[in-house]
Amino acid sequence: SRAPLETTFFYVFKDEPIPHSASLQRIGIVICRTFPVILQRNIQAQRIRDWKTSAPVLRLNFRALSSSSSSSSSADDTDSTEVLSRYSDRPWEYLESEEYIERYGSKPVWSNYRRNHKGGVPPQKTRKTCIRGDKICGNPCPICRDPNIIVHYKNVNLLQQFISPQTGIVHDPIRTGVCMKQQKLLNKAIETARDCGLLFAQLPHVDYSKEDYSNTHGAVAPTPAPFSLSSGELWYPWYGSIKPDERELARVKRIYKDYLKPDV
Repeated sequence: SRAPLETTFFYVFKDEPIPHSASLQRIGIVICRTFPVILQRNIQAQRIRDWKTSAPVLRLNFRALSSSSSSSSSADDTDSTEVLSRYSDRPWEYLESEEYIERYGSKPVWSNYRRNHKGGVPPQKTRKTCIRGDKICGNPCPICRDPNIIVHYKNVNLLQQFISPQTGIVHDPIRTGVCMKQQKLLNKAIETARDCGLLFAQLPHVDYSKEDYSNTHGAVAPTPAPFSLSSGELWYPWYGSIKPDERELARVKRIYKDYLKPDV
């Protein structure tokens, strides 16, 4: 029979014969315990040296980036305020500008909009609002995605895009994708524009029938008196004056004497 491996191979350590497998195990334990600590110390020291050499350059770059970002943000803010101030007073001018024609053409603002929702069946209502404070949701509605589009009762060209030319009814938000907040503003602006005469209001045609408004029908005519009653009698006996019983009246007065007025 063949002898085991640890009895055939020996390793000399401090002039003593030690089995080869035991020596390898001890050396491995020592290396595993000491090598990670040494490696971690070297990595930390190298990081500190790299940071000391690159810190001045990073500070200069950060200052340059901060100054450039502040200047660019201030420039963007001024541009945005100029655009908002330009169209906030007269929002209907945006629909006649070259920017609007280049972006939308002759189509409505909601023609190329697609809702994002879970599953294949879209929900029966759109989201409540697209902008909450300073946060804008993903894929905002056709009105919220363009800050230059402002709902106003004088912005007739915009309001006509949300009205059906065949029926004159406002399109459902499921078709246009407008959020509930903007839909309420649209409905209010359309009603105001119709009241001011800026939009045509289609009234339904109603055929007038004289019989519907006559008072000769039995349901609306005065009810005739029954044949059993003669001319002086009442329909019900309690309609006339009822004389109370003198005994009962005296008993009630005696019971509630302290609560009755003097003239009673």
